[in-house]
Amino acid sequence: MNSYENLANAVIIQAAKDYKKALKVLKRNSRYEPALFMKCDCERFFRSAWFATLTNLNGEALMDSLKKEAA
Repeated sequence: MNSYENLANAVIIQAAKDYKKALKVLKRNSRYEPALFMKCDCERFFRSAWFATLTNLNGEALMDSLKKEAA
């Protein structure tokens, strides 16, 4: 099961990195479409059943934390 846990963690870590990067880009240019798409895509993932299957983390709390880090 350890390999599956590692994969799940890697997926979540990458989504968190993508989300933070999108937030930072949007801070400079709030209309930059690729960053808007990435932000929305990550938010959809963090609120999804798939995310809940991968982890016990609270997706909303994770997004709040990432928003604070990106500020």
